[in-house]
Amino acid sequence: MRRLPIPEEVTGYELDADVRQELKSLPKTLADDVARNLVMVAQLLDEEPEKAYDYAKIALRLASRIPSVREAVGFASYATERYTEALAEFRAARRMTGSAELWPVMADCERGLGRPEKTLAMAGAPEVQKLDRAGQVEMRLVAAGARRDMGQVDAAVVTLQGPELASTAVHPWTARLRYAYADALLAVGREDEARDWFAKALEADTTGTTNASDRLAELDGVEFIDALDPEAETEEDGSVDGAEAAVSGAETSDSDSDSGSEAGAGREAEAGADDAAADDAGTDAVPAAAAQEDDAAK
Repeated sequence: MRRLPIPEEVTGYELDADVRQELKSLPKTLADDVARNLVMVAQLLDEEPEKAYDYAKIALRLASRIPSVREAVGFASYATERYTEALAEFRAARRMTGSAELWPVMADCERGLGRPEKTLAMAGAPEVQKLDRAGQVEMRLVAAGARRDMGQVDAAVVTLQGPELASTAVHPWTARLRYAYADALLAVGREDEARDWFAKALEADTTGTTNASDRLAELDGVEFIDALDPEAETEEDGSVDGAEAAVSGAETSDSDSDSGSEAGAGREAEAGADDAAADDAGTDAVPAAAAQEDDAAK
């Protein structure tokens, strides 16, 4: 069976206590192997979901009857947009545990499969009442997304409204809820309100879950330039080169101007000397003419 490399320091103790309890039903060596693969899934899911999916599939081949394994495969499939597979794994995990915890992500899989009507039907199902507060907020976010998929943007705004949105308390889901509401407001043209809610989302977003700061900057007309962007660097260099060329041109112009002034001054000096010579010649010619007249009279 194909195995993937797992760092030696990775152990099953990084897993949730409930998951470790589930794995106790397996032989110890097998349980350790499954646990290490599940830890790799958790570590890679956000940054490298395809690799996480590969580790999840290995865990599935090792222990397909463990609910947490089916759940891990479901989330890895969901992260890689394998929605049909994800839905099947979530359903299997739910049958094993009887928990409604996965109901919102199952409904979102229906969205991913292009079935928003099914998502809305799930949003009104009795299972939603079994969810904790965080799960109900998640279900509301998914339902609002389904409304937007169907072009019902105004209905999406209404779907997100509720006591959780109005509360000033900050929970792990607060930033996402406020952000979704701001985005829905912007979609219906309520830009001023949207800006306020993006600001509230940013205030609650202590872990960088959303890009509320970028959306605020966009609404305010602020444009950021990435200092590491080669194109931006080229444009900046071009601007500098242009400025240097302008300075160089100015210096050249000044130099030419100075040269022109010097040449003009030289020409004026020469002209002045010629005029002076002519004046001197004219002055000398007058007495000479007078002397000739005197000689003729004699």
